[in-house]
Amino acid sequence: MRPETNKEKVIEIRNLKKSFGSQDVLKNISLDLLKGENLIVLGKSGSGKSVLIKCIVQLLQADSGQINVLGSEVETLKPKELAELRKKIGFLFQSGALYDSMTVKQNLEFPLRRIKKGISEKEIKEKTMNALENVGLASALNKMPSQLSGGMRKRIALARTIILDPAIILYDEPTTGLDPITSQEISALINEIRNKYHTSSLIITHDMPCARTVADRVLLLKEGEIYAEGTIESIKKSSDPWIQAFFKD
Repeated sequence: MRPETNKEKVIEIRNLKKSFGSQDVLKNISLDLLKGENLIVLGKSGSGKSVLIKCIVQLLQADSGQINVLGSEVETLKPKELAELRKKIGFLFQSGALYDSMTVKQNLEFPLRRIKKGISEKEIKEKTMNALENVGLASALNKMPSQLSGGMRKRIALARTIILDPAIILYDEPTTGLDPITSQEISALINEIRNKYHTSSLIITHDMPCARTVADRVLLLKEGEIYAEGTIESIKKSSDPWIQAFFKD
């Protein structure tokens, strides 16, 4: 059973545009992420999904439009203000982005030592083990990333994301490159993390099984524009051939 979301908006995007040279990647995008919601942005490769979430955290600068995150207009923030806001946002990169020269333990400790000034060694140990237990990999504490499978790397990356107790998690293709069973496990874990930590999540994917498992609501992106919006069930009823193509098994 999915937890209920409410009407409070934790992300508001209005009329967002982003181009690279002559290529219009995002065209007048407007969306809301509600508190406690799992919002899927679904689309084929190259439709602008990853560019969208990179604009949200200002890894990329939009050409125009407004992005409000947790009450702050991100494009107007000074560097220190943006850094403070980013502490409240977890970003799960498509690759996992673990530090290959660090053990799992060191990978998880790094953001705590860097951001949580004054945190005790006892707290670091407790938070590290708690995060690993929540992704089912307490036994991997002293392993190197090279010793982990693709699914394990995703789990460790998610543990590093939740260790700072973010209000929002942005997932960039969380199941890409994984086998179907591991993909389903990661999808289930996304729901578990939301239910335990009460996070609001925006999930970029082109993986329909993942979308079916985690989505409260879906935005379907086509050529940089929102083409359809609704629940999986409501969108699935569309007679539009392009939409129907996403639901073919």
